[in-house]
Amino acid sequence: MAHDPETPAALRRTAEEGARMAGRILRERFPQHRTIEFKGGIDLVTDADRASEAALLDFLRERHPHHAILAEESGATQGTDTFRWIVDPLDGTTNYSHQVPHFCVSVAVEGPEGTVAGAVYDPMRDELFSAAKGQGATLNGVPLKASPTATLERALLCTGFPYDVRERPDLPVGLFSQLILLAQGMRRTGSAALDLAYVAAGRFDGYFEFGLKPWDIAAGGLLVAEAGGVIVHIDGRPFDVLKGDVLASGANLAPQLMTQAKRFLDEIGWTPRD
Repeated sequence: MAHDPETPAALRRTAEEGARMAGRILRERFPQHRTIEFKGGIDLVTDADRASEAALLDFLRERHPHHAILAEESGATQGTDTFRWIVDPLDGTTNYSHQVPHFCVSVAVEGPEGTVAGAVYDPMRDELFSAAKGQGATLNGVPLKASPTATLERALLCTGFPYDVRERPDLPVGLFSQLILLAQGMRRTGSAALDLAYVAAGRFDGYFEFGLKPWDIAAGGLLVAEAGGVIVHIDGRPFDVLKGDVLASGANLAPQLMTQAKRFLDEIGWTPRD
């Protein structure tokens, strides 16, 4: 198959098609018995992760055989082009393994100047969030706009806890404990990619999390930016998918949320792990 031109719009279509295809596999397997392996104390992988990833990688390699790929389960494969796909075949694996219907497929592609296009697909709700750089973000084709909420007391926030939370609880639990006393409410849903998509859609006013991987946040980060939101590191540094901690919100809430986060980090003397 001849691959599409490597424009942001064409790469977005590829991300959308790949995410939908992988999502169908997850949806079909959802009611079935799970085969579960543990990669760490509470970090797991299922047969559905592997099946979704295998199909998605085959699709991407057929469409763009010269592109590199970074995938959660199979790792990195080199390419001869300047583009790299960043893939999470099942974000929300713990939810999935417990038959909680909140999970997604995340597909993004980056070029020399950062993430170019991405898609986050929730197969249980048939919600496809996607974006291309400079072209906005959409949900099932309808343009998205991040929340206009300006104060924490009116903000619904979301967070998650990293897989090493038992060994390193101070950061995620500490910041959670501080912000839950200031916000209207706090949620912990179990899928970083969907959390970011929900910020882009204005469903969550803000989101923060430590210890993330590139495949968790590459597509979602672009969604937030293209929906007019703000995405940075928790200490306010420019967003980088390789760094692993994220703070995202609507533009109006960002100053207050960033101030509170930085105050907490300064109090505990936090130094980022680069």
